[in-house]
Amino acid sequence: MILTEQETMLLNDLKQQEELCRDKYAFYSSEAKDPELKQLFEVIQKEEAEHYDTISSLLSGDTPDVGIAAPKNYQPKAAYHASSENADKKHDALLCSDSISSEKYVSSAYNNDLFSFASPKVRQILNHIQTEEQQHAEMIYRYKTANQMA
Repeated sequence: MILTEQETMLLNDLKQQEELCRDKYAFYSSEAKDPELKQLFEVIQKEEAEHYDTISSLLSGDTPDVGIAAPKNYQPKAAYHASSENADKKHDALLCSDSISSEKYVSSAYNNDLFSFASPKVRQILNHIQTEEQQHAEMIYRYKTANQMA
């Protein structure tokens, strides 16, 4: 696959975003107080690393098979109660809000860039990643809701 200059530029930007997300989730995981949230961030961090690798493959001319983004049926367990307003809950709520903000931004970047690519296969791959980014935000939102943070 041969990429245009614009396609290469867009993929490099998306690769940087995925690298940032991967690194942020590694940080969030190390900082989360609740073990459930820590595990959720670890799962998302691995998926962000896969996105980074996929974009790297596209930049090298490969078109990896990503399949279909399966819906996530994440059902978090509550660690915090509605009446608890302790520092750990506030800390974890901040991590969740920041991560949802990042997911919104990255999903939007994919949405804006998707149709700048001539290859239907590349558009399919980018759409797959965008769907997973939206699912990440959904899972974090479910965690916030279960823990009376939303």
